[in-house]
Amino acid sequence: MFTKEMMLIGFAVLAFISSYAQRDTENPLMEKSTLQYQAPMFDLIRNEHFTQAFEIGLKIHDREIEAIANNREPATFKNTILALEQSGEILNRAQLIFYNLTGSNTNETLQKIEEEYAPIFSAHNDKIYLDKRIYKKIKSLNMDALKGEDRKLTEYYLQQFELAGANLDEDKKAQIKAINEELAILSTQYSNTLLLARKNASVLFDSKDMLKGLSESDVQAAAQKASDAGFDGKYMLGIINTTQQPPLQNMANSTSREKLFNASWYRAEKGDSADTRTIVLKIAKLRLQKAKLMGKRNFAEWKLQDQMAKNPKEVMQLLKNLAGPAVKKANEEAKEIQRKMNTKNMELKPWDWNYYAEQVRKEKYDLDENEIKPYFEITTILEKGVFYAAKIMYGITFKVRKDLPVYHPDVVAYEVFDKDGKSMALYYLDFYTRDNKNGGAWMNNFVNQSHALKQKPVIVNVFNFQKPVDGNPSLIGYDDVTTMFHEFGHTLHGLFANQQYVSLSGTSVPRDYVEFPSQINEHCAMDPVILKNYAIHYKTKEPIPAKLLEKIKKAETFNKGYEVVELLAAATLDMAWHTVENESDFVDVDMFEKRALKKQNLLLDAVPTRYHSPYFAHIWGGGYSAGYYAYTWSKVLDYNTFEWMEKHGGMTRENGERFRKYILSVGNSVDLNKAFSDFVGHQMQTEPYLKYSGM
Repeated sequence: MFTKEMMLIGFAVLAFISSYAQRDTENPLMEKSTLQYQAPMFDLIRNEHFTQAFEIGLKIHDREIEAIANNREPATFKNTILALEQSGEILNRAQLIFYNLTGSNTNETLQKIEEEYAPIFSAHNDKIYLDKRIYKKIKSLNMDALKGEDRKLTEYYLQQFELAGANLDEDKKAQIKAINEELAILSTQYSNTLLLARKNASVLFDSKDMLKGLSESDVQAAAQKASDAGFDGKYMLGIINTTQQPPLQNMANSTSREKLFNASWYRAEKGDSADTRTIVLKIAKLRLQKAKLMGKRNFAEWKLQDQMAKNPKEVMQLLKNLAGPAVKKANEEAKEIQRKMNTKNMELKPWDWNYYAEQVRKEKYDLDENEIKPYFEITTILEKGVFYAAKIMYGITFKVRKDLPVYHPDVVAYEVFDKDGKSMALYYLDFYTRDNKNGGAWMNNFVNQSHALKQKPVIVNVFNFQKPVDGNPSLIGYDDVTTMFHEFGHTLHGLFANQQYVSLSGTSVPRDYVEFPSQINEHCAMDPVILKNYAIHYKTKEPIPAKLLEKIKKAETFNKGYEVVELLAAATLDMAWHTVENESDFVDVDMFEKRALKKQNLLLDAVPTRYHSPYFAHIWGGGYSAGYYAYTWSKVLDYNTFEWMEKHGGMTRENGERFRKYILSVGNSVDLNKAFSDFVGHQMQTEPYLKYSGM
């Protein structure tokens, strides 16, 4: 039921939109896209459209929120919760597209817009979630009278308002608002600064000999990158977001390896315009101040309230339980590698590990990464591996859509069809690295699934693989193959979303749960049936030999101690930054990092953390602050589930359908601990993690 006041506000909003439309009828963000499933009209969207859509979207959203807050009728689910959920349509649409572009295909104009609107969006969000009028309305609702998703959505909004500080006094709210605005500015500055640092860190080599060990296609790509940068006749290697860099595995020249590693490690701490350390300390201090205002001892204690782990103690206990076995395993691996190196009288350094580990693997398993790579061409992996696995387990199929506009020529669009043959979603794929793209790989929605809004998912996967040149194929290592399956696991989570409301749909789940479905999908990469289907030699078109397949399988847990330690070190580092209780404990960034890792026995000379604090984008520029442990927590869930699957036939259609039913399709609409235990028959256990990690 709506009051007369609400009707008048509604008419005012419509008039406002009409007035704006007369001023600019060509902004494709102002209305729902007429393309299938509201796919973005990238061929029409221009930079200036975002500021226009943000301007009008903010004003309309303000009026919608005021209508909810000032409604004199008793609060109901419909006039409060549902009204909140369905407000801000224009703003939400513009933001989804905008932030996907700033991550994957940014430019100076978009970066300036991002920096300008970061504090504006923060203030706008605070204005909503710190509004005591709406908070009181939500508190007055009778939860017992609500069922299913209606109740879950109400609980969600109540928790979001309280996490924001809606129950604080006005003085503390004002301080929270100021901190949030500053954090929004700093986070955006950090991301843009790190993008510059990554670009500047590209390493130039004078001769081809310095790249000895790399494949011919990789050398050609390095020559092309150098030429594009104005260094004809030289060779340039770019930097990805992790500490270790893929070429280190094959580079025979120790000096070249050291040069590349150091470029990675020191990329954001050179005392120049791309140095992030000052920003890092400011962010850490502000987060602690915010937590204190919320009545918590540290930021992690505040942040984890709506996560599976609930509190820092549970997180640190899990990391501690795994750290001992992982360090022991890594030390054993280091001894093997050192023995291999001793013929050269060298001390094992972090830039040497991957190179000599690869030699140990060749010796121990007769397995050469360069022998494997010709069987791993990315388009074949996608269509005959990733898509093939999805068809086997879930019955879904894909069709290229060349008629849909894309935001960059490298992007490919697909239509997705469900097991009954009916169209269910659109899927975009952006494979190749660019200087204007953030490092790493990810999944996002352009359009979120919602039955209430009659929306089907429009999803994008973004990667940073080297683009092939001169007709060469894009060949990748097995770790990158796993990354493709991992990110598509997130896509499956979004594709199978089956919720009424966007806030509960698909991947809108706790951080320490969201990686679980994607990690399960990684196992498809090693499934013998699936692997043989996509591991096809790019020249001969012959499938991977059974003998080589067996070698890969046997070497599956090789170097796991190293991999787990670098991951645990990063998770521990994140928690260290966010469990500080006194600002005076925030010292020099490098010193803080060393102390934190040493305290947990994770400061290993030859095993650097996966992310060094200055370029730990997940926690300073992304959404993983006090949450990077999520990869490990989710991996424990994953190995529990994979163990169950192995006992029940493996990656089969029957198990896929069951996983879709209990995990992939429920979003955040149910108790996720119960959803997990209903699938595997017990609560989370660490033993399967240790078992499958070879520890």
